[in-house]
Amino acid sequence: MNCRPGCGACCIAPSISSPIPGMPMVDGISKPAGVRCIQLADDNRCLIFSHPDRPEVCASLQPSEDMCGDSREQAMRWLGHMERATQP
Repeated sequence: MNCRPGCGACCIAPSISSPIPGMPMVDGISKPAGVRCIQLADDNRCLIFSHPDRPEVCASLQPSEDMCGDSREQAMRWLGHMERATQP
């Protein structure tokens, strides 16, 4: 499965604790859940996709039917649910 063009849900919905170029670390988090990553272009493509500074967690998120669903909205809901389910 390939990423849905223009989606960007995985760059918005989850929190990311790994450093991201251009985003400050606050309380051990570089990108809070629901916040658009600074490295997400206007067309929702990752600006550091092939760059060595791209967080490993970002590379580990691979598109799947479960995660992506049939629309960007479904992907945002699923990723949001997973974010909440994995928080202490």
